[in-house]
Amino acid sequence: MDDKIFARGVCLKKIFWVFLFGCVFGCVFEMVLTFFQRGVWVSRQGVIYGPFNPVYGLGAVIFTIFLTRYKNPLKIFLGGMLLGGGFEYICSLLQQMIFGTTSWNYSKQFLNIGGRTSFWIMVGWGILGLIYIKLVYPVLSKLIEKIPVRIGNVLTIILALFMIVDCGISASACLRQSERDSGIKAENKFDVFLDKHYPDNRLEKVFENARNVAKQN
Repeated sequence: MDDKIFARGVCLKKIFWVFLFGCVFGCVFEMVLTFFQRGVWVSRQGVIYGPFNPVYGLGAVIFTIFLTRYKNPLKIFLGGMLLGGGFEYICSLLQQMIFGTTSWNYSKQFLNIGGRTSFWIMVGWGILGLIYIKLVYPVLSKLIEKIPVRIGNVLTIILALFMIVDCGISASACLRQSERDSGIKAENKFDVFLDKHYPDNRLEKVFENARNVAKQN
């Protein structure tokens, strides 16, 4: 019976599609939110190709794995606060350590933690987690399971390969940008390729919210 239903339960295939949904939702959500705040459309992509924000994608995966077991709204809300806030803090820290940039700074907000997250941001994650677990995931799970098995298997492989390449080239381009900022010249053909196809002006248009930490200081 299992082989007639695509991605039954919380399996790897479903986790991947949840990740994709979160990536797209996060990108669109951030763009719409920024528009209402500033009156302008700003790119909120987390990778070079496609409307994907992996931070939200991974957030959706974390919520799915750790919170779907709970029925109590308060537990889900508190779990969303801690998981979302902790994950956002780690993402900000790793981004700064690896790429020398940050994409958000909450240092002016109430009870912020190193400017990487704050009390109100964590409350937002809690609300988002509650909405996701109670309203979104049950519907999303059923929709994923309705995908024809053969089509779903093929699409999963194709999209997974695309996301791996997309994340890989995006990370490489950002690392190379950090090297250029430090005055490091291209040392091999791949560096030359990155300099040619992913120069600073292109990356700045894609990652409009990224700020170089060294330049800010």
